[in-house]
Amino acid sequence: MDNLSNLTGAQKDELMDQVKQQIAVANAQELLTKMTEKCFKKCISKPGTSLDSSEQKCVAMCMDRYMDSWNLISKAYSMRLQRERNNM
Repeated sequence: MDNLSNLTGAQKDELMDQVKQQIAVANAQELLTKMTEKCFKKCISKPGTSLDSSEQKCVAMCMDRYMDSWNLISKAYSMRLQRERNNM
């Protein structure tokens, strides 16, 4: 931790940007993993070599709904964080 105090402002900013990028990648991976698990469980009753048309439609709709929900929650969470920062 002592090494962080030796960094310049630009180096600290660059480090923060790298951390933010890593967090964004981790969030995207989590989103894809959870969406795949949930939509597979919901839509695929008997796995095989291909999806029939109803399974394809179900997966597409499930993924759309999951993404919409994720975006709504992320937006609400960001707004809440912003309000809390403004109140400090």
